[in-house]
Amino acid sequence: MSEFTDEYTRASKTFRAVTELALRRHGLHLGQNLVLAALADRDGQTPGEVAAAVHVSTPTIVKMANRMAEAGLLTRRRDDFDKRLVRLHLTPAGRRLRRPVDAELELVDQRLTEGLTKTERRTLLTLLAKVSDNGQALLTEWDKRA
Repeated sequence: MSEFTDEYTRASKTFRAVTELALRRHGLHLGQNLVLAALADRDGQTPGEVAAAVHVSTPTIVKMANRMAEAGLLTRRRDDFDKRLVRLHLTPAGRRLRRPVDAELELVDQRLTEGLTKTERRTLLTLLAKVSDNGQALLTEWDKRA
C-alpha cells in the first residue's frame, strides 16, 4: 500500500470510529447528524433535497430517515400541494439534539487536532479539501468512462 493510502485509511478509520461512538451517546448513527443539521437549518425538506445537501444518495437518506423516525427524531409527512412528495420534519426531540451533537463533534474535532497550531490546522483543512476535490474529479472522470 502507498504511504498516502496507508495513513489516510488509518486516519479515516480512526475518525469514523471516534465519531460513531460520539454520536451513539446521543442515540444517532454516523451520518444521521448530517440529516439532523440539514433539517435544523431548513425543516420540511424532501429526502432528495437532504441527499443533495449532504452529498449522499436519496435511498441513503430514506434509510436514515426511517431509523430516525423509529427513534422519534423526525416525522415524514406528505407535501400539502404535491401528495407524491414526502417531507421530513424534526420532532422536538430531534431539534433538542442539535446543540449537544454539535458540541460533541466540536470536542471530537478539538481532540483529533490537539497539538496542532492554528496554522497547521488551517493547512490540514486546506489539504483535506484538495484531496476531496481530487477524489471528486477522479470519480467524475471514471464515471464518464463507464
